[in-house]
Amino acid sequence: MELVVKGLTQAYGKTTVLDRLDLTTGDIRALVLVGPSGGGKTTLLRILAGLDLPIEGSVSFANAVLPRDEAGLLAYRRHVGTVFQAYNLFPHLSALDNLTLPLIHVHGLAPAAARKRVAEPLERFKLAEHAHKRPSQLSGGQKQRIAILRALATQPERLFLDEPTSALDPEMTAEVLEMIGELKDLGTRFVLVTHEMGFARKVADEVAFVGGGKVVASGPASTMFEHCPEPRVRDFFARILP
Repeated sequence: MELVVKGLTQAYGKTTVLDRLDLTTGDIRALVLVGPSGGGKTTLLRILAGLDLPIEGSVSFANAVLPRDEAGLLAYRRHVGTVFQAYNLFPHLSALDNLTLPLIHVHGLAPAAARKRVAEPLERFKLAEHAHKRPSQLSGGQKQRIAILRALATQPERLFLDEPTSALDPEMTAEVLEMIGELKDLGTRFVLVTHEMGFARKVADEVAFVGGGKVVASGPASTMFEHCPEPRVRDFFARILP
């Protein structure tokens, strides 16, 4: 997952959220975006996921530039997965139906083929016994793990996760973070926005600190957390890391 972002600018009304942001990574599996609230992390993630179109700038993954037209972005979104803070599960459908619905209606799989595709992941992540429950019958951690499996079921090239544990208590947070760590071990490539700094330090190949609409610093996780030359980043980590 080689990412190159050049001059990315985004604004909503008179508020500039991203200000000529630049970011380059190596060929990595896990990029984690950290930084203060309101600094631009989620906006950057949404653009990387093809959900928002920037005012200016470009994004490329492995030298493939993200399209700027709606048809091109729609095609791009079919090849990536996105998980939000809210679970966005259909409340009237079972967990299994939430997983298979996009496979059937967006990707054209037959219902039997869709169920077969999700059966193994449900077993792997200990969710098979909950497959026929509706979201209201699931814990927050279970709902978020189903949401992650739904994003993975389309076999995306990469996964984008925006604060997937922000609404969870510590026990449920641990469930979801354990799952994300296992996904990395399985080879999943992802970009993660999180305030869980201990987990970020553990799972990230590279970390980008986003603040004030810019990437203040970025690099390998060990460098960013232990030897970052930027005082603002060091102060941020010093305040929130044990």
